[in-house]
Amino acid sequence: MVGEPTRHRVSALINCGVIALGDGYRAKNSELGDKGLPFARAGNIDGQLLFDGADLIDVDTINVPAEKLSRPNDTVFTSKGTVGRFARVKTDTPQFVYSPQLCYWRSLNQEKIDAGYLYYWLTGPEFYSQYKGVSGQTDMAEYVSLGDQRAMSITLPDIERQRSIATLLGSLDDKIELNRRMAATLEEMARALFKSWFVDFDPVRAKAEGRDPGLPAATAALFPDRFGDDGLPVEWSEKSLLDQATWVNGAAYKDMHFSDAPDALPVVKIAELKNGLSEGTKWTNTDLGDRYRIRDGEMLFSWSGSPDTSIDTFLWVHGDAWLNQHVFVVRPNGEASEAHLFAMLKFLKPTLIEIARDKQTTGLGHVTRQDMIRLKVCVAQPNVRAAFDNIAEPLFDRLKLVLRENARLAVTRDTLLPKLISGELRIKDMGKDVEAA
Repeated sequence: MVGEPTRHRVSALINCGVIALGDGYRAKNSELGDKGLPFARAGNIDGQLLFDGADLIDVDTINVPAEKLSRPNDTVFTSKGTVGRFARVKTDTPQFVYSPQLCYWRSLNQEKIDAGYLYYWLTGPEFYSQYKGVSGQTDMAEYVSLGDQRAMSITLPDIERQRSIATLLGSLDDKIELNRRMAATLEEMARALFKSWFVDFDPVRAKAEGRDPGLPAATAALFPDRFGDDGLPVEWSEKSLLDQATWVNGAAYKDMHFSDAPDALPVVKIAELKNGLSEGTKWTNTDLGDRYRIRDGEMLFSWSGSPDTSIDTFLWVHGDAWLNQHVFVVRPNGEASEAHLFAMLKFLKPTLIEIARDKQTTGLGHVTRQDMIRLKVCVAQPNVRAAFDNIAEPLFDRLKLVLRENARLAVTRDTLLPKLISGELRIKDMGKDVEAA
């Protein structure tokens, strides 16, 4: 494998012992419990492996075949139902059991196929076009069988270029991961401040008990020092969540609306909220109303879908777009600032998930406007809300900057990938571009 990249049938590479493909273990409900290795499903895969709340399976007492267990450097691919999510098993990832919703690609010979390169190839356009071509062949949910995958072809540069590609793109992903952690920290700081002031009433409680609230004197003076008969700080009130903003549900875009016209904009569905723009994003130049056009930086609330993976609040940082149904754009109406709304919705996420779960049918749940009327939030005096904004808005603005940088880094990575694989671009030419990114 020297010189120009060459294409290889996946089945031939399997027969030569270069790579392995496998799928998951069909566990019985009785085999799942609270002890053992995580049983990974599609919901645990979202660019990374997330095992919070995962069922466990005790491989010491249950005979799970070794080929159904993860190994470091596997690339995980969701091949059934929600097709097209990926994650790489890192050296510090806890071992887990694959479920039938997942399959894995595994390099067995790192001198022939670099595991990092294999991951990036799988997330790129060449594999995408092949699996999309077979995933909808049945009337059932999307599915890409192991047989389908074995019949595919993979482009392989020489091993040194594979390693260089993986290193270069990995450096971009490292930056993205650092930013992701920073974003999570900023989000948690805003959420914790909201909870302290408007849920636990920490400053009010401290003053009522004669303790120092731990705030600057001018800020502490804004808080009352006692509670009313309703259990709220005096002069504070409760209002419905729905009243706190203007909630615009997206339009019902259909196949006839999609277009690749020069003036087309992306149609934002739940997949775009989670993963940004991708090969699977639909585009349209059909204007179904300006209220459905979202601007860069606007806040979106996904109110329908799988409760644990879809009910959430997002900041859109990928430019102007059109909003699809099942997602609200959340616009301030004078009741609360964007920073306040974001912190509030992030705090309410567990509650909103449970509301959606109570209405769950066929795996999907939803939060209705009536639910948002019934859900009450505490509303403080304007001067207290302004003091909150003075702290939260810099966090919110920094969060937007971090998310925008990640969007730009992801575009850079995804643009470079096919060009590097094909040889159109050489690694030695990319140093300055990556440094600039």
